[in-house]
Amino acid sequence: MVYTDLVPTFPDPETWTLSHVLRHHAKLRPESVCLETPEENAGWTYAEALSSAERIAGALITAGASQGDRVVIMAVNSSQLVRSWWGTAVGGLVEVPINTNYEGEFLRHQLGVVRARFAIIDDTFAERIVAIAEHARGIEEFWVIDTGSGARDTAIGLLRENGWKAAPWEELEEGPVLDLPTPRAQDLGAIFFTSGTTGPSKGVAMPNSQLYFFGQEVVCLTRLTAEDTYLTTTPLFHGNAQFMAVFPVIIAGGRAVVRPKFSASRWIDHVRDSKVTVTNFVGVMMDFAWKQPPRENDLDNRLRCVYAAPTASTIVKQFKERYGIEAFVDAFGLTETSAPILSPYGVERPPGAAGLQAADWFDIRLVDPETDREVPVGEVGELVVRPVHPWTCSNGYYGMPEKTVEAWRNLWFHTGDALRKDEDGWFYFVDRYKDALRRRGENISSYEVEQAVLGHPAVVECAVLGVPADVEAGEDEVLAVIVVSEPVSPEEILAWCEGKIPAFAIPRFVRVVERLPKTPSEKVRKAALREDGITSDTYDRTKLSAR
Repeated sequence: MVYTDLVPTFPDPETWTLSHVLRHHAKLRPESVCLETPEENAGWTYAEALSSAERIAGALITAGASQGDRVVIMAVNSSQLVRSWWGTAVGGLVEVPINTNYEGEFLRHQLGVVRARFAIIDDTFAERIVAIAEHARGIEEFWVIDTGSGARDTAIGLLRENGWKAAPWEELEEGPVLDLPTPRAQDLGAIFFTSGTTGPSKGVAMPNSQLYFFGQEVVCLTRLTAEDTYLTTTPLFHGNAQFMAVFPVIIAGGRAVVRPKFSASRWIDHVRDSKVTVTNFVGVMMDFAWKQPPRENDLDNRLRCVYAAPTASTIVKQFKERYGIEAFVDAFGLTETSAPILSPYGVERPPGAAGLQAADWFDIRLVDPETDREVPVGEVGELVVRPVHPWTCSNGYYGMPEKTVEAWRNLWFHTGDALRKDEDGWFYFVDRYKDALRRRGENISSYEVEQAVLGHPAVVECAVLGVPADVEAGEDEVLAVIVVSEPVSPEEILAWCEGKIPAFAIPRFVRVVERLPKTPSEKVRKAALREDGITSDTYDRTKLSAR
């Protein structure tokens, strides 16, 4: 089987730009609301959104920006962030969203890679720029968003004192209405940075067409229409919120609701209050929401579809019943490749399956990572991808040609992800290759063990990794590092795993910590946990007591 539901809303690939989509709906449904930010108690129609974007583009161009120039945007979720993004899009400029956790060397590296001349930042981040001033001199002008912290004027003054032009963000919306360029589908539209878990973060160069196509995939995946309202609570400096939530609903002509952050305890209230019909979960968000105490009015909502990546298959049936949800969907892809694997809407998936190949749009294979030769069906291999149609994958890593060549060796993009495929065509994520374990001759998926441990009501977060065995040829032993919401014994965690994963995969070691070490983009730094190894407070189930 393959995925057959991917049919573009805009048939002509030459129109696959945010600029075209926004103009199309501003003409077709000018008075329909396209963006709401409940914390600001504000909303924008398609006509208002286009007008705002055009003026922001006009202000940037008047300041000296030329088509293709990079514009750094470093801000928490807000309407100003969204409208700044749209302004760069209609102006033919290149958006560079920066993780709001970045500072010091992380921030210096990204500014050095993109060499942007203009930046839009929250007032709370001005000090971070000044701290690396010698590395940020390429930026000519800043526009500063007022976050309500009372720091805007101080931030503008600080930037000016250190030699930069700086102005309130509102001046962007006072820009002139110009005869703007028409961005092409193949033009560079954005640079999204990877999290850099194995080295400096890489800037994924995404053409306008790919940004549109990624959004189009979610439109088809969730069956979005102009009648839908899509809620996103994840950071807009990540693609999950930007081109996999807000952009899709704009393609469909619907309404995007943007909140600054996810709240497990208030999630269903946010869904209900904004009359949300579609939303998404990333990582453990689904588990966090599920572990909230049930309420009598849980069914009182309009939610019909949840895009959960990954979908926690052990609780999906109960989750649908509890909240009256019609469908859970999933996909597998990367910022570099879009999503070559998608799950059909309303089709029951085998437990753990991510989806089927979108064969009309992607060639994919599972290969031996050493030889690049395809592995037999049922065996685990590295996912490699190449597009069937132009401009639906990234152009490579911006300013890093050697990394681009390495990733695209043999003319296939190498994901570094271990997957398997069954006889019916369903694909299953197994692990990142660097996180895979092997114990007593058996391959173990750290991801699958993590999902089992996370099922325990007291476990909030879990990272599973291999540590060296203390017997000859033992290869790895399994260590689970967990964060809990209430006291729970390691014995109870291990007992919970029994029957949920194979006996050989049950962790030998368990360590409870207050927090997991993470990258600035909130991915667990397993390398740091491996470096810690077996600590004095690590429980060893082969011993009578903890070490």
